[in-house]
Amino acid sequence: MDLEARPHEVLPLFVEWTAFLKWLLTTTEKFPKKVRFTFTTRVDNLALDVLEMLIVAAYTKRPQALLRDINVRIDKLRVLLRLCYELRYLRTQAYKHACVELDKCGRMTGGWARSVEKPSGDETNRPPV
Repeated sequence: MDLEARPHEVLPLFVEWTAFLKWLLTTTEKFPKKVRFTFTTRVDNLALDVLEMLIVAAYTKRPQALLRDINVRIDKLRVLLRLCYELRYLRTQAYKHACVELDKCGRMTGGWARSVEKPSGDETNRPPV
């Protein structure tokens, strides 16, 4: 068993997103049955897509396009969760928590994107740790 952390596992954004994802999955499973195959599935899949894309971005030399796609998915999640809140599938405290976490992860993604857009002598273009 390999106990060394993979490159994506030490990224602050990956750590933050994983914690948010655990919270989100347990929150969406409490949504009413009537929206299980609409909101729940869509929200969960978007969040899982972001996780997968973060892993790929950690191994990519030029992740700018991938980071833009991650930000788009985070924005889609914001809109869907706001709609869930307005339809009362999500409580006020949960919605506030989601907004704070999505904002934090969006800022971290933007910071990573800006850091790899600047020309430097380092070709790895790894995100700031």
